[in-house]
Amino acid sequence: MKKQKFISLTVSAALLLSPFAYTLHVPSLNLNVDAVSAASEEAPAAPAKPAATPKAEPTAKPTAKPTPKPTVKPTPKPTVKPAATPQPTVKPEATVKPVATAKPVVTTPAKPEATTKPAATLVPEATAKPVATPAPVATAKPVATPQPVTVQENVYEDGIYVAYGNAYSKGTEGVKVAIKDGKITDIELMRTSPSLIDRDARYNYSGVWQAYKLMHERLLGKTRDQAAAVDAVSGATRTSDGWKLSVDRAFERALKVKPDDAVYFAGEHMGIDPERKYAVFSTYDENKLTAVKVYPLNSAGDIVEEKAFTPEQTATVAAITPALLTSGTAAKPVAGLEADFKAAVNAFWDAEQNAKINNSSAYIDGFYSSYGTARSVGVERADVVIRNGKLVDVKLYRLGSNLIDRGNTAYADVVKANAPMTAKFLANGSYISNYDEKVDGVSGATESSHGWNQAIERAFEKALKDKGEEKYFDGKFAGVDNGSKLLLLVDLAGDKVTGVKLSLFGADKKLIADDKLTAEQKSVVDRLTADLVAKGVQFADIAGQEELSGAARAALTDALNNASKEQGAYKDGKFTAYGDAYDKGSNRADVTLRNGKIVDIALYRVGMNLVDRGAAAYPEVVKAIPQLTEKFLAAGTREGVQDVDAISGATSSSTALKAAVDRAYGKAEVVEKEKAAYFDGIFIGVSNDKLVNVMVTTKYGIPVKMMVYYLDNNGNTRKEAQLNEAERAVKAEIEGGSTPGLHKYGYRAAVFGSNDAEKEISAKAIEAIKSALEAAGK
Repeated sequence: MKKQKFISLTVSAALLLSPFAYTLHVPSLNLNVDAVSAASEEAPAAPAKPAATPKAEPTAKPTAKPTPKPTVKPTPKPTVKPAATPQPTVKPEATVKPVATAKPVVTTPAKPEATTKPAATLVPEATAKPVATPAPVATAKPVATPQPVTVQENVYEDGIYVAYGNAYSKGTEGVKVAIKDGKITDIELMRTSPSLIDRDARYNYSGVWQAYKLMHERLLGKTRDQAAAVDAVSGATRTSDGWKLSVDRAFERALKVKPDDAVYFAGEHMGIDPERKYAVFSTYDENKLTAVKVYPLNSAGDIVEEKAFTPEQTATVAAITPALLTSGTAAKPVAGLEADFKAAVNAFWDAEQNAKINNSSAYIDGFYSSYGTARSVGVERADVVIRNGKLVDVKLYRLGSNLIDRGNTAYADVVKANAPMTAKFLANGSYISNYDEKVDGVSGATESSHGWNQAIERAFEKALKDKGEEKYFDGKFAGVDNGSKLLLLVDLAGDKVTGVKLSLFGADKKLIADDKLTAEQKSVVDRLTADLVAKGVQFADIAGQEELSGAARAALTDALNNASKEQGAYKDGKFTAYGDAYDKGSNRADVTLRNGKIVDIALYRVGMNLVDRGAAAYPEVVKAIPQLTEKFLAAGTREGVQDVDAISGATSSSTALKAAVDRAYGKAEVVEKEKAAYFDGIFIGVSNDKLVNVMVTTKYGIPVKMMVYYLDNNGNTRKEAQLNEAERAVKAEIEGGSTPGLHKYGYRAAVFGSNDAEKEISAKAIEAIKSALEAAGK
């Protein structure tokens, strides 16, 4: 091997260069280091297949060098024997460590086994001409020629694959694709934030809002070649092409035999460290790294552009960038910058994994939620996002004995421990292996610290591509019926219930101690406990205790769902949504879900200022709310609530509250197949001082109409004659902004006005518009 030259770059020299750009001439390598601004939001995505030049979305000019378009390989011929499949991992390791690389290396994968040519096409034999006869005689018809037969083997491994398009400073497009028999059987389209986490559709460019559903419909059921030929959505061409490129890369990753002439997807790839300190953009051709760009992230998780660098950031980036380019994950930190180097190396590793065709992570990227060991006083829960086998987002919860999040009402030491434990997990990039409560826990909350660590460990196990045959985790899990009548602590081992501890809740919603049970209660508890262990949910009701018998079944089902290794369709937690509004106000539902079941619910009739009207609401509505609350809780599910009969005299509010519950479920969906920016309906929002109300009508997922109302201090609508000139001007401007499509102020509304008075009023109106759109948002 030729001896390489080493070039030393000092920080002082780097400070003289703007923008920072280095070219290192190393034998067989020509690597460009470029620390200028990342590709702008409107950098065109490389199409999956060569096609006519698509129309670009209306965006600013890119600030970075154009990224070479990746070349998509033709679909390989079928192979007789696929490459060996990696053995399943039974239990995830604590941290997936990056593989150290001294420098970018041109990797040549092993050549695939010899492929067998398709069977020769059957050639029909020559058909003899009929022999002429002196007399008319019936001529036999020629025998039908057999059709040519083509035997084709599926060259793709069935499974779920995640891949991303080319990155730019606002994030990138991505897909999570289920492939079976060479076709897309399920697909989730992603449009990520700069932190590479899928964001709510409404935070994207408005042209993308309706592209989700259209592209989902166009790509579902397609083969690789068919997906590449799908038309982009007008107004979202770049994003559509980004999704198509992601799909093509997902198919490439699914190949049973990977290409022998490429290691990486050619293009610019993005990575973020779990602590979100740095973003790294790595550019690859098919076999090597060619360029690196490094950016700090701000507290909001957005990329800091080069022109906004502080002097300290400028110096740090100048030190990190060449080190990553020449040494990759083996980059050695500069004294005093150890923490920055560690974060940047983790971000580089993330980008490298996104770029690799053969990404061998044992996990499926996505959202997962799980529980720690349950006790009678409650349990810990963790909601996590995993990417490339690393923890990239986490939220920690402490639930009470009723399994509802206690929030700030939990023990003070547990509340204080939440933030430092979150930071520890992100810094580790996973749960903590060989957890030691003295070292890894937070003093005063060691039990909760351990519970959170255990919950994250189980979330990682949920994310495994191969979870093994067992359906449930071993351990102690809690279950509560959605009416909070009883608590079960269930011991599980080898998918079997080995023990049950049943406790009853009293009228005060607190658990009744065993020694405080009446003789009748103790008899019922003993009987239910024995039946649950012996027969599971199949036991017969205890005569006279049908309600408790049903609650016991529901609690056992809840405990088993909490112990399941499969992620449910809905996130647990509290979700607030509204029914359709009118010029007197709206209806609100605060819905708490666990395992897709309603476990707590609060219903409200709110005025135009969005304040609960309470007893001041219409008498019929006041009477209906407690009845609907009880019926919705008893129904327990999204579908069940819609079957609840409206309350006589409060039909409109009943319908609106049912819609609010359905929308709360919509907000809780882990995967929304056909993403939409907004629910269709009518929503109101108010200014911060609650004096300006804007009613927004959404249709086909976009805001199409707006009405402005001015309120007095009591939340009542002021009459037209009471409005001043500035108020009328703002009202006319907003209400006159309707068009056949997106409303003028339906996307990134900004303050307007020809004088200070109008600007002051319009500022409040914009607050109200944003409030209404937040209520309408999915």
